Amino acid sequence: MEPIDLELEEGELELPSDPMHLNMGPSHPAMHGTVRIVLELSGETIQKADVQIGYLHRGFEKMCERGTWAQVFPYVDRLNYVSPMLCNVGYSLAVEKLCGLAVPERCSWYRMILGELARMSDHLTCDGAMAMELGAFTPFLWFIKAREMIWDIMEEETGARLTHSFGRIGGMAKPPSPAFKELVRGTVPRIIAIVEEGEKMLLKNRIFVDRLENVGTISKEDAISLGWTGPCLRACGVPYDIRKLHPYMFYDQVDFDVPVGTKGDTLDRFLVRLQEIRQSARIIDQCLARMADDGPVNVDDPRFVLPEKHDVYTTIEATIQHFKLIMEGAKVPRGEVYSYTESGNGELGFYLVSDGTGTPYRVRIRPPSFAITAGLGKLITGRMISDVVPTFGSLNMIGGECDH
Repeated sequence: MEPIDLELEEGELELPSDPMHLNMGPSHPAMHGTVRIVLELSGETIQKADVQIGYLHRGFEKMCERGTWAQVFPYVDRLNYVSPMLCNVGYSLAVEKLCGLAVPERCSWYRMILGELARMSDHLTCDGAMAMELGAFTPFLWFIKAREMIWDIMEEETGARLTHSFGRIGGMAKPPSPAFKELVRGTVPRIIAIVEEGEKMLLKNRIFVDRLENVGTISKEDAISLGWTGPCLRACGVPYDIRKLHPYMFYDQVDFDVPVGTKGDTLDRFLVRLQEIRQSARIIDQCLARMADDGPVNVDDPRFVLPEKHDVYTTIEATIQHFKLIMEGAKVPRGEVYSYTESGNGELGFYLVSDGTGTPYRVRIRPPSFAITAGLGKLITGRMISDVVPTFGSLNMIGGECDH
């Protein structure tokens, strides 16, 4: 009996060679519920990747231009909702630069401590979630346990665990609580111990390391051309850290190192964040030693700072001051400014324009996640579908930052 294929025409058994198109996200759990990637596949190899950041557009910039300068703080909280305190501080510094305000020393130390705690929270979430997406659920729970310790401190200081709205033009909403230093000193070593425990479990796992090493590699030249900053750029071997090269507050008075990678792959991005957690702990320890136990945290300028609540209820001057600041907003001098800080993902910049009224004329954000996400297509092209999950996780894309 003759084989059946001899009865078929030549080429009839060949499978179609057209590439397959696949939608990955936005409902895919690894896409954070906001990102959609249109993949063009040859088998499981990605030939093209169209990364679309949509699905979380709230009109951040236009919302900021509808209220007073102080009413922007709840909005910047929601830019990077994993480390909102860094956004609070960044916006405060931008408006203060426009106003020519210099906050008291105690305020700057306080901001640095809260900001570094927020940075640790950001990196714990990123590395923990990336491990969880690769099946390492236990280290994820450990890292989130450490993050909860940080949020306990934030709740004690600000009254809110996540969106604090604690920054103010010319200072902070409240001075440090009486137990602040003791609470931080007791918590940070416990966090570092958890990080070391999780690190040992993950980096001794051959499967986990193989999923990250030499995956999602990018050169330092390509990263710079894309406008990358933060841990993702430093993982490529570029020691660019705004706290070192363009210091603000008192970062030029504390001793810390800038961790860098060598390959610019997903493993380097994972390791750089772990090392930055340790460097943040060093910074916090120095800030605690130098922050005064008493003294003001706000500038003594009634044009920008709300009066004490007791004075509002008992004096007509404070009542008028409170009414003017709440109803009309602080009159920020006419002009424009660009101010930038080192957030959890890199350079967070605010371009502000004032027409001299109590409402911003223009608020423009330079989010680090936007430029970093723009490079995702380059990182995953030529890789397998399974490589998308760790690569995208290592970029720590925050949808709120990408929103304009």
